[in-house]
Amino acid sequence: MRINSSLAVLAPLVFAAMPLGAQEHDPNAPLSAIDWLSNSVSTPAEPALGPLAPANTASDIAQNASVGHISVTPLGRLLPDAVGILPASVTGLPNTLWGGARPDDLVHHIRAESTDMLPAIRELLYTILLAELNPALSEQSTGYDVFLARVDKLLELGALEQADALLARAGPENPEIFRRWFDVALLLGNEDELCAIMRATPALSPTFTARVFCLARGGDWNAAVLTLGTGRALGFISPEEDDLLARFLDPDLFEGEPALPRPTHPSPLTFRLMEAIGTPIPTATLPLAFAQSDLRANIGWKARLEASERLARTGAVRENQLLGVYTERQPAASGGIWERVSAVQALDNALKANNIDAVTNALPEAWKQIQLAELEVPFGRVYGQTLAQLGLEGGAREIALTLGLLSDEYEAVAAMADIGSEFDLLVALARGQTDGLRSHIPREQAVLAGFTNTGAPARLASLVEDQRLGEAILRAIALFTSGTSGDLGKITDALLLFRALGLENTARRAALEYLMLDRRG
Repeated sequence: MRINSSLAVLAPLVFAAMPLGAQEHDPNAPLSAIDWLSNSVSTPAEPALGPLAPANTASDIAQNASVGHISVTPLGRLLPDAVGILPASVTGLPNTLWGGARPDDLVHHIRAESTDMLPAIRELLYTILLAELNPALSEQSTGYDVFLARVDKLLELGALEQADALLARAGPENPEIFRRWFDVALLLGNEDELCAIMRATPALSPTFTARVFCLARGGDWNAAVLTLGTGRALGFISPEEDDLLARFLDPDLFEGEPALPRPTHPSPLTFRLMEAIGTPIPTATLPLAFAQSDLRANIGWKARLEASERLARTGAVRENQLLGVYTERQPAASGGIWERVSAVQALDNALKANNIDAVTNALPEAWKQIQLAELEVPFGRVYGQTLAQLGLEGGAREIALTLGLLSDEYEAVAAMADIGSEFDLLVALARGQTDGLRSHIPREQAVLAGFTNTGAPARLASLVEDQRLGEAILRAIALFTSGTSGDLGKITDALLLFRALGLENTARRAALEYLMLDRRG
């Protein structure tokens, strides 16, 4: 399917020195910065390891020779805004998707996108965040503002591996890019590589806390202790940082001492230091990105289960990875998440044994548990098509068809489904055969209007006419997400925009999820 007139083809989309505690937010950080990022490096204008600033006196003589706000990109390297990990051959998105959009408008739209959205809509957002696109340029453009907004949204979604890939391609020269990369590495457990980059990149100016940490991670404990002492003497390390780093460097000195209080809003660097001194911080109440640290092999099974579920709900963990954690071993307890583990394992074992009776018995409880966790779409992708082909009967048949329509193979499932009862409209939507359908239910009317009408909606038409397609899609994503709360006209307009731009797969999947999952009434 092609975008109207001169617009390119859109194929089906793929698919994923501050105190270290609660007071870590840097008031001078750009507005796009997530407030839990660590201040691991300073800009060249504020060298972390330079001499103390002289007294502030009236003088015509410059106090230092530093210059600020200069972005350096090595010859042959793309501007960060042009960096992506999904080429046009994969996404189907034209390289000119941004068109004449202003970078600050794109930053605003990306930052404003909710992370609480239906999976089909979120997958479209992921694709845009990860796509290789020509940068939107203006006289005020830095060449990396849109990139930072994309990375920050990935961090909000907990998609650290995707963010890590983007940051690696952009390179370490820009401090704002590097501090995100360093924090991502801390949460993924890859900090040693970033510490080496920090040492080898003169454009970066590590803060004392980051330098102490990296020296110790590199095995140079004497230099780390000396750096801590220097930072303490020069006043570049706060008392809270001093206490934490001292325990990190020589825990034996503090044996028997009361544990340090847990910060309520730790940075990734604080988080790793607290873990290293034997006072790990639970991730359940921390931003979603911290849950990635619980996926490491040295973390207990229950913590990995809970983290996998949290991340799967935002698409940061793929469904097969989630299933792998569920089926890793036999649960040794009952209640809570263990009920879900047992139910999923029972269904998985029944399917592997091709035991139809066992599948029929196991499916209702598995479906109940899956719904409680709001993981219907990931499990639909794993089991949906298989279940729909088994010829189940009764309530198990309805569950199987539901999971099948929530899978990536929804169209094939619909093609072999018998038309009947409440599934008539859903099957027709999945088949793309909505002509002549009617409904008295407002939600269904809004969806049908998005499939029976054509052309971009009035509120987005000017963006399409101006070739600002990426901005139009970002607006449509926001419309659909807010529309699920009750403004049905937004649902219709978003579906119209998706279909006008050739995003038929996204439109159908979003419509099916909206009608079947009923998240927000």
